[in-house]
Amino acid sequence: MRVLVIGEGGREHALCWAFARSLLCDKIFCAPGNAGIANVAECLDVEVMDTPGILDACLQYSIDFVMVGPESPLTQGLADRLRENKIVCFGPSQAASLLEGSKSFTKDLCLQNNIPTAAYARFTDPEAAKKHVQEHGAPVVIKADGLAAGKGVTVAHTEAEAFAAIDAALSKHAFGDAGDEILVEEFLVGEEVSFFALCDGVTAVPFAAAQDHKAALDGDLGPNTGGMGAYSPPPQFDAAMQERVMRTIIQPTLDAMRARGTPFTGVLFAGLMITADGPKLIEYNVRFGDPETQAILPRLRSDLLAVVSSMAMGRSLPEPLQWYDFASLCVVMASKGYPGPHEVGSVIHGLNKALEIPDSVIFHAGTAHGKRGEILSAGGRVLGVTAWGPTIAAAQARAYEVVDRLDWPQGYCRRDIGWRAVQALSAFPSSAA
Repeated sequence: MRVLVIGEGGREHALCWAFARSLLCDKIFCAPGNAGIANVAECLDVEVMDTPGILDACLQYSIDFVMVGPESPLTQGLADRLRENKIVCFGPSQAASLLEGSKSFTKDLCLQNNIPTAAYARFTDPEAAKKHVQEHGAPVVIKADGLAAGKGVTVAHTEAEAFAAIDAALSKHAFGDAGDEILVEEFLVGEEVSFFALCDGVTAVPFAAAQDHKAALDGDLGPNTGGMGAYSPPPQFDAAMQERVMRTIIQPTLDAMRARGTPFTGVLFAGLMITADGPKLIEYNVRFGDPETQAILPRLRSDLLAVVSSMAMGRSLPEPLQWYDFASLCVVMASKGYPGPHEVGSVIHGLNKALEIPDSVIFHAGTAHGKRGEILSAGGRVLGVTAWGPTIAAAQARAYEVVDRLDWPQGYCRRDIGWRAVQALSAFPSSAA
């Protein structure tokens, strides 16, 4: 197959890296890619939202299969356009992408189909939202309804924080149209888990779980980010819990989407809270996660391209999914200042020395080539340092050994990725049904 991956971040580097190991893969292209992706794929000067450009590239380079990384092109109908042009794509239609494109749509679907989730209310008027908060008290969670690049969620521990988040979205329009409607949700207590299932519109195959770290600073402090690291598998998500999630959350969602006439095909990413009452859905995404993908894919023994291309063509899996018996952990290196204002263009030294460490890989998220071939920072999240080992503690130690070989003063990372699992500070709820 000639494969095209859409995107330019660490998730897309991990996908290209996995596809490159496939016996089915003749050549990989990535649009637009980055400096690290260029080592495993031919990068094309086509942006992720340039649907005509992507279609032209598919024809020009005789693409057999397309994997879309980010959510925005999916919510704008890229998968529909590809399939209309007889190009195989593993991704949901625009209509099915509402599961991520509108949190209100997803919450209403959960309510109508008895899918466990946090209690919620929808608002377009800031004063009505504030009155609701006063009546129910803090903590609460304030969410922009639409896509906000992972930054439209505020966990408000006080009424003042909730009011500020409400004003930011509804009065100051901090998230543009995405924040014209907000949700005020119940604050759930438990362990957060990212779970991925591969769907063909009718059935779903459980893929893998990971735990992400959203806060910018150690100890889960600081502002919310797109993700500062992840590890897999999370110990609180065992086989019994996976079966329960598939039975009570994933399959009912697929059934509901099919009943609406908008069957879901692609990667269904369930953000879950494992509470004392069992798993509850926080939100859906309609693609692989970032940085969860960087932590999960090194564990995958099966041929990823064979798996996703088979499901995209409506065929059964070539074989049951196989996984290596080790843990993997990804540490995100970000530009200082991220998720706020930050500089780009600084040189990253030490990559070759860092890559000498076995059982590790560095996925590029926001990098570019300089005039002399040097690697430059080109974004907020810049590198995903991933390592694996027999335990999460071993993977963590190796990942930070790689980090410490990098010479990039303009970057920073959290030093505690995986701390919940390593230190066993949380008592995980029972997964009994």
